[in-house]
Amino acid sequence: MSYAALDASRVARAAELALQTLAGEKEVSEAHQRKTILIERIHALAKAAAETAGQGTVTLTSEEFWLISRNW
Repeated sequence: MSYAALDASRVARAAELALQTLAGEKEVSEAHQRKTILIERIHALAKAAAETAGQGTVTLTSEEFWLISRNW
């Protein structure tokens, strides 16, 4: 599994946009709910890291990065 340290504020913004996209969909499947929960978790962690003095980075797996960067 690949990992990358990324700018936390950029990850938080990307996760926020992904959540907006997911919120606009009418789908209510279990997979959709799991995606939403995972992206909410990534958003919360990235936002906390961005707001922590001296932190500024968050580490994501390649799968997590793909999930928030994918266009639905």
